[in-house]
Amino acid sequence: MSAVLNPWPGAATIPAVKAELNYLAPGVARPVSYTFEPPAGVPWSTGDIRPQRVTIQDGRALAALGELALDRSGFSPLAHRSSVTDFSDDALIRDRYYAESAELLRAETGAEKVVVFDHTLRDSANGSRATRSLREPVQRVHNDQTLVSGPRRVRDHLPADEAAERLQHRFAIINLWRPLATVERLPLALCDARSIAPSDLVPSDLVYPDKVGETYSFLHNPEHRWYWFPRLRSDEALLLKIYDSREDGTARLTAHTAFDLPDTPADAAPRRSIELRALVFWSSEAA
Repeated sequence: MSAVLNPWPGAATIPAVKAELNYLAPGVARPVSYTFEPPAGVPWSTGDIRPQRVTIQDGRALAALGELALDRSGFSPLAHRSSVTDFSDDALIRDRYYAESAELLRAETGAEKVVVFDHTLRDSANGSRATRSLREPVQRVHNDQTLVSGPRRVRDHLPADEAAERLQHRFAIINLWRPLATVERLPLALCDARSIAPSDLVPSDLVYPDKVGETYSFLHNPEHRWYWFPRLRSDEALLLKIYDSREDGTARLTAHTAFDLPDTPADAAPRRSIELRALVFWSSEAA
């Protein structure tokens, strides 16, 4: 990761919007967030937020040219229609959608093995952080894993012997993000991994009922280059790199957040989406 990124020659001509993104304020103690209702008197999350007005460019043209790709920028769009149409059925999601998504990730990455370990449904009208089955969009710049918690996921979801072997070779954690209807409000903004400096990352505790995970919050950096994909449809998806063990200049992670799109009509449909997280393993030869 580096804070130096030469802009694409045609960057000035790319359509863009200006919007506020919620960064972590500098100088605060290690942030803590709860995935369930915390004890009485304990806040859902800590860490002061400092909104920053940034330029968010339309990523569609650059992605089509290969300038935005999973191993370069840390994210990429893809065209894919799911065979699942009823995302209110949790059993169907875990059975059919998990298997379908694992196959999609194998095809897109060339991985040998994919292990889907969780998913989150979000709804800007009906979701709540207090409801595990249906969450609200997260309007805070973050990444779902850290360079410490990424390897922990392998140990959490594989037998000990296999985990020890897999950790010797390249693996990644990828978020497959899909809208359930055309996104009209609170779209996702994604930060080019090549514009992120190590000093931007702030490890943060994510408290579960049975463990404490670790994610990254982000400090503002004027070098950050933000993109979005206007009016994503349900037959489109985004791949987000949230961890990669490779250290050769490949994008290891990125940052993302929902944001208030300027001039969104009052009657715009709620944002509904599903994100699925998976461990992706390559063979020692492919890695």
